Amino acid sequence: MNRSKVARWSKRLAVGVTGLVAVSVAGGWLYLRGSLAQLDGTQQAAGLETTASVARDAHGVPLISGGSRLDVAYATGFVHAQERYFQMDLLRRVAAGELSELFGERALSVDKSHRLHRFRARAAQALKELPAADRALLERYAAGVNAGLAQLRSRPFEYALVGMAPRAWSADDSLLVIWAMYFDLQGGQEARELARGWLAENASPAQRSFLAPEATHWDAPLDDVSPIAGTATIPDMPPVWWGKPKAAGVPTLTDPKAASIRALFDSKVASADFLNTVGSNNWAVAGSRSDTGAAIVADDMHLGISLPAIWYRAALQFPDGKGGQRRIVGVTLPGAPVVVVGSNGHVAWGFTNSYGDYADLIALDTDAARPGQVRTQAGWETPVLHEETILVKGAAAEKLAVRETSLGPIRVSRGRSYAVHWVAHTARAVNVNAQKLEWADSLDQALAIAPTLGIPAQNFVGGDDKGNIGWTIAGPLPRRAASGVVSTYPMPVSEAAGVWNGWLAPEDYPKVVNPASGQLYTANSRQLLNAGSEKLGDGGFDLGARTHQVRDDLTALGAKTDVKKVYEIGLDDRAIFMAGWRDRAMAALDAKALAGQPQRAEVLKLLKESWSGKASVDSVGYRITRGYMYALYDLLFESANEQLAAIDPKASMASITSRWPVVVARVLDQQPAAWLPPQYANWQALHLAAIDRVIASLTKDGKPLASASWGERNTAVSAHPFASAVPLLGRFLKVAPDMLPGDQHMPRVSGPTFGQSERLSVSPGHEEQGIFNLPGGQSGHPLSPYFLDGRDDWVHGRPTPLLPGPAQHTLTFVK
Repeated sequence: MNRSKVARWSKRLAVGVTGLVAVSVAGGWLYLRGSLAQLDGTQQAAGLETTASVARDAHGVPLISGGSRLDVAYATGFVHAQERYFQMDLLRRVAAGELSELFGERALSVDKSHRLHRFRARAAQALKELPAADRALLERYAAGVNAGLAQLRSRPFEYALVGMAPRAWSADDSLLVIWAMYFDLQGGQEARELARGWLAENASPAQRSFLAPEATHWDAPLDDVSPIAGTATIPDMPPVWWGKPKAAGVPTLTDPKAASIRALFDSKVASADFLNTVGSNNWAVAGSRSDTGAAIVADDMHLGISLPAIWYRAALQFPDGKGGQRRIVGVTLPGAPVVVVGSNGHVAWGFTNSYGDYADLIALDTDAARPGQVRTQAGWETPVLHEETILVKGAAAEKLAVRETSLGPIRVSRGRSYAVHWVAHTARAVNVNAQKLEWADSLDQALAIAPTLGIPAQNFVGGDDKGNIGWTIAGPLPRRAASGVVSTYPMPVSEAAGVWNGWLAPEDYPKVVNPASGQLYTANSRQLLNAGSEKLGDGGFDLGARTHQVRDDLTALGAKTDVKKVYEIGLDDRAIFMAGWRDRAMAALDAKALAGQPQRAEVLKLLKESWSGKASVDSVGYRITRGYMYALYDLLFESANEQLAAIDPKASMASITSRWPVVVARVLDQQPAAWLPPQYANWQALHLAAIDRVIASLTKDGKPLASASWGERNTAVSAHPFASAVPLLGRFLKVAPDMLPGDQHMPRVSGPTFGQSERLSVSPGHEEQGIFNLPGGQSGHPLSPYFLDGRDDWVHGRPTPLLPGPAQHTLTFVK
């Protein structure tokens, strides 16, 4: 073939390929548009009792109205399915251990760890045991979900990418969505207990008391008890692993090769559940201090900030049975038919994770004379064997043998068998009693309902239109035969603290109502130090610096305040906790340390001049200070963390105790000779080693130290799970990077993939003054105008109205 023919052939081929690509792109575009939600029109709906409608405002926030609660549940399911079905599917699959069916072998490890708990089977049984009215609510919601899915002109785009059709929704799937939150909020307790078991074997009682204090001066308990200062005497000698270097090749937090580990710290350092991205703040001001006379309640739940957002905003409205209408406004969780956090016009409420001790590892006894049996607290028994089948896309199904005892499934670690005794395995773990909060007319009624909720145990903070405020625990609490720190370690069957004698009745739950201060607050730290604390235990409380700061911010509001000022507490990014670490770094950088060390000199200059007293985006001093503290964590705990990671990927010294910064600070400030690691000539050398690690990390690839701002590091990269998997579509599935102020030990919690998943401030009965922010829009579809609507306001902390605005689109459901 001569050159001219080749040229003509190439040109024709290029035209042909371009045409095929254009057709393909056009087809893909039409397919994508076909999976957009229906916003207007009329839909016939089988089983409606009356009628229902979805009126969306300019931001896509719906007012979902109906002639009955069941009709509203149907319409809510329809909307959730059309806007967020893939998200719902992932939630139920995470809980059931069924991700591999969509994603193949890469998801097998998650599925195997979750399938151990057999939540799919538990959901089917739990549904049967629900009251008939609650089953009807879930069934009508499921009917709406499946109708919404069926009415899309093309299936949600994610299923085209994975090459599978969506599976229909069932009523028990909504219970699995609740169990997915158990994994998020309590799923690290097994790893924590295993880590603490290692500590028990590798530290003396005196060393453990010092290294894992029960509380510190940062705690701000609700019972106004002076917090424990964490002043256990520093033992004469440290554990043998203290300050020892890691083995070669094991990454550290400041190691450039450890990006994934650093990201986990970014997500969640403030809780003992080291690798799970959970947290939250909530607070309330009594009517005696509000401008309306009604209470003011605020809530910001700290979770992942991927796209779509975890929560779906909505207002639900239906007849109140008294000739009027009941309206509930707040956030729903796609997959469930109720408002999770919000206000019903009489009572407002919010949640934070309570971090009580809700899971035990019970070491099971065996006997060669009793093959196949184990001894539990109830005596010798033969575990029931369940064979779980995990479907794997593109590969053969995997079989998983689960042995279950009367206490729970068996987990083997380091050759020892433990029964996982977890609240989540019990009949009380899930229900739809949250619907009852829709009907609460007073704080007292809400406080009585909260303990009956089938959710992971939460700090419930509420307030009513009469000005009352209160705190209690929402969710099931076991009644332990004995209490104490022993239950936070793996226990033998003979240990009384591992025996649960049923459940606490609602009237036995700890609570605080209308304190003299006129304010309440929780932020994952210790709630009580006196009576009632033993009913919760310690499942990994936060250090407390965040709670401490929220408390002081509330006090600073003075005798009278309003919703906007209460909302602004969630934007407080002052670095109160980190200031002491800056002082230590500066003290180490004396003239001797700076001699012949220009980079250290620049660090000192930046600590002085690029420090705003906040975790602000332009502060290099804050980033250096934070890096210095975590470099010390590496240097002192890296040998321990290496051993702990071999036990469980989530196990670390930070999972053993979130109070490790206080422990390290005490050692550095008191300088006990035996605790100085032998590779350092003196304590200053240890400080300088940490500072030099930070310098190496921040100047890698030739970057100037002065450009290493906190914002350059604390950059939110919110994206859909498929953003990186599908390059052509990826740019439509994520937002441009946003530099965020804030960090873990202050009210404005933020990280690259983790932060305030919503911000809500409301005075019940005055919802028109309510404020709300969400890190993403209502829709999970990249072509929807509501995909990112509201994101910019969330980034910049601009208050937006809680209530939906005037309707721009209306979808009506008729019989």
